[in-house]
Order: sequence, then structure tokens, then C-alpha cells
Amino acid sequence: MSRVDITIKTRDGSCPASLFTPAGKTGSWPGVIFYMDGLGIRPTLDEMAQKLADHGFAVLLPDLYYRSGKYAPMVPAEVFADQGKIDTLMKFIGSLDREKKVSDTDAFIQFMASRGEVKGSQLGCTGYCMGGNVALIAAGAYPDRFAAIASFHGGGLASDQPDSPHRFMKGVKGRVYVAGAIEDAHFTDEQKALLDKTLTEDGVRHEVVTYAGAHHGFAVPDHPAFNAGAADHHWHALTKLLDETLTRAA
Repeated sequence: MSRVDITIKTRDGSCPASLFTPAGKTGSWPGVIFYMDGLGIRPTLDEMAQKLADHGFAVLLPDLYYRSGKYAPMVPAEVFADQGKIDTLMKFIGSLDREKKVSDTDAFIQFMASRGEVKGSQLGCTGYCMGGNVALIAAGAYPDRFAAIASFHGGGLASDQPDSPHRFMKGVKGRVYVAGAIEDAHFTDEQKALLDKTLTEDGVRHEVVTYAGAHHGFAVPDHPAFNAGAADHHWHALTKLLDETLTRAA
């Protein structure tokens, strides 16, 4: 891996993060913020961030749970098999509201602007599960800063909650790509239709798709629902989006 571990000063404290760049290379590359899934920072996400970096990007992977202090890396299969661990996981996820996600993203944007490894004034972002929600919130809060926005098996993207991401997408200038899973209680067919309708009405360039045969968590290798075919599809779609927008913008 080619990574630098850093700490980013945010409104609420100090956020541990890692910046990944193409292995064995020096230079500067378009920047991408990688928003973690609800299971937090762990080796699988490091590997995914490095894989994306090796395609030609400077990838920032921040720990969104920094307000909760240090925690042991979570093993998805173990978490989902233990109700106590599930309850702890939900507390972590519930500790982040829209305001915190927005303020954190501001700090991440400023950090990327300060780094010599990052070129260009616009960024890309991608997120998984919980992070897919954060990616859309980031785009809505900073519509001029993101050229490409991707969300994979994200949850609560177009819910009836007042802070649902779909309510804040008007004015987004970047391209949005949302890939959902089938029979996903976190992103139902009704939510998919509402998100597509809202983005269309708001004039946002977008694509909302469902990967056949995939379930919630399909893109993350250590998730019990990992689907190799869907994961490959996701990598192709993500890099295509970034290559066609972010690289050109930089």
C-alpha cells in the first residue's frame, strides 16, 4: 500500500484518516473521499481504498466514528451473529446526524485542498451502506465541490425523515451514481423511485440502478452479502464515473 496516516482537525475534534495514493508512484492525482460503511474502519476498507487509488486517485478514508473514541475493528459476520454487537453497531451509526456529516465533510474538503498529492479543485466521493448516505449528503451540502458522487447499497437515501439526503440535492452539479441492492429494507423500491424522481426534477445528472442478484453489502469483501459479480460491476461503474468526470475536471 501507499498510504499516509494522518489526523484531520474537525469542528468536533480530531479525526483519524488515511490518504492512499497509487502504489510505487509519486505525483498528484484527482482526489476522492471514501465514506466508510457502518462497520467502521478495518483492513477490508483499507484494501478497497488502495485499489481505488491504484486506478489513479488520491483517496481519503476518514474514520467517521472518531467522536466515540477508539474501537476494535469489527468483523461483519461476528457482529451480525450477536445481538449485543448489533446493538452497539446501531449506536455507532445513530451517533451521526446530518449536521455532523456535513461539518466533517467540510474538514475533509479543506484537508484535500491542502495536500500536494491532490490536484484539481473538485473532488469525487464514494460511499457504502451508511457511507452511501453520507456521500449524497456531502454532495447536497457542497454542490460545487464534487464532480462525481457514488453511493453503493446506501441506506435511507430517500426516506420520510426531514434530513433525508434526497431533500437537499437541488443544485448539485456533479454526476450522481446510485447502485442499490434488491429486497433491501434500507433502500426500498419506493425510495429508489422517489430518489430518481427527485433528482430528475432537481435537474441533477444521475443514474439510479439495482444490481440483479445482489443484496445489501454486495461491494464490501468481508460482508456476508458480498457478491463478486456485483462488486466487479461496482468497480467498473465507479472508475468509469470518476474517469469521465473527475479526471477531466482536474
